[in-house]
Amino acid sequence: MQELEDIETLKLEINELKTENEKLKDELNFLAITKTVTVPDQFKEIFVEAENNVRRYFTENEKVAQNGEITINGERYLLIRSAALSYEFMDVFRELYANRSDEEALAIGQNFLFDIAHVLGKEDAKAFHKKMDLKDPIQKLSAGPIHFAYTGWANVEILPESNPSPDENFFLKYHHHNSFEAQSWIKAGRKPNFPVCIMNTGYSSGWCAESFGIPLTAVEISCEAKGDDSCTFIMAPPDRIQEYLEEEKVYQSNKGEYDVPVFFQRKYNEEQLRESLLQKEILFQEVHHRVKNNLQIITSMLRLQANTAENESVQRSLNDANQRIRAISQVHERLYKSSDLGAVSVHEYTEGLAREIIAGFQGNKEVDLNISTDNSGMNLVSIVPLALILNELIMNSLRHAFKAINHPMINIDFKQDNESSYLKYLDNGNWVENDQVDSFGTSLIDVFTEQLEGKYVLDKQKGRTEYSFTFKNA
Repeated sequence: MQELEDIETLKLEINELKTENEKLKDELNFLAITKTVTVPDQFKEIFVEAENNVRRYFTENEKVAQNGEITINGERYLLIRSAALSYEFMDVFRELYANRSDEEALAIGQNFLFDIAHVLGKEDAKAFHKKMDLKDPIQKLSAGPIHFAYTGWANVEILPESNPSPDENFFLKYHHHNSFEAQSWIKAGRKPNFPVCIMNTGYSSGWCAESFGIPLTAVEISCEAKGDDSCTFIMAPPDRIQEYLEEEKVYQSNKGEYDVPVFFQRKYNEEQLRESLLQKEILFQEVHHRVKNNLQIITSMLRLQANTAENESVQRSLNDANQRIRAISQVHERLYKSSDLGAVSVHEYTEGLAREIIAGFQGNKEVDLNISTDNSGMNLVSIVPLALILNELIMNSLRHAFKAINHPMINIDFKQDNESSYLKYLDNGNWVENDQVDSFGTSLIDVFTEQLEGKYVLDKQKGRTEYSFTFKNA
């Protein structure tokens, strides 16, 4: 019995020794690597220091299959078959997008891989810079190719014409020797007619963008998988990459043109556009706010002037002018408060304007106001003339149509289609000939209708007056 226990103990000790032996072998293999990256002479000292630091980082590793973990220097890593992220991935995208051309399907897959790799490169760089306490951009860059080699992507050779400066003149030209993507295609006996090292491109540009604090993108200009001598890349700011591509035509062997990774360029452009739009929105809101305030000052001055005027006709003219300016002021007030600076809701504006005019009209009976509109919106150029037309129509109805009407009514109907806007204005008043006195208001309706490239038909009968407008959409 004791002999069996001794044998089992001995087996356990042998297994522990084997595990320790394998670990020592791994460490010796890491320590035996003395050169993972080739760089121009002026950068050699920095890269030698980086190689020593990164090598020490990777000697602290542990594989615990029982826990499903591979840990390196306290960080959990993953092992993934290279073929799954190269030609096999592209085959899947061809199947997923079988309803599109082969070129379109490949472009979608390439953009997807590039974006993922670019994010991985940025995040790995960020974590590594913090862990190794790297501050200088070149030092941050130097850790990247070495980390790249230790994690199985490729060996990097940075070429002498490179200019890794933290500004718009940044330029990097480099080879990836033994790229996992190119070798996967070659070992599978597949020969594409396009560069395949998409993740290499995205990861390296992501690492460098994080290291130098500037937007960068990269393009593979030659690829071993398609028969070129090397996998060669250039990297630069997105707005200058095309300039360098044109200079590098000699390296483009079997293909005439190479595209900048579309997804990254689009994302960069979107960010620039979003920032520009935000600035413009703030500016527009401030402009509308100031215009509204200035118009309010003018209306206050006109109201004071009207109150001191002794001539009733002058007083009326000043009050009418005041109301017209308030109609414009309300447009700017709604634009200032709106999340959409390009359009004002016709329904909200019309209802607000009409109720304000009716409430402010002296001695008027209660008016039954009916407003029907679709979900139309109008820009500033169109809504101001429309506002002034409605202002004149409502004021005319209140002054001239409802003198003998017990239950006055105003109906406003507004609709739009792709080409035109349609406004119908109806009241149930009894207009008489000598009430057609507001020739200035009528002239304004004509002027603003013409400004909107429109026309109108007036149908005036006893107990019913209707204006039918048609405007051309701006």
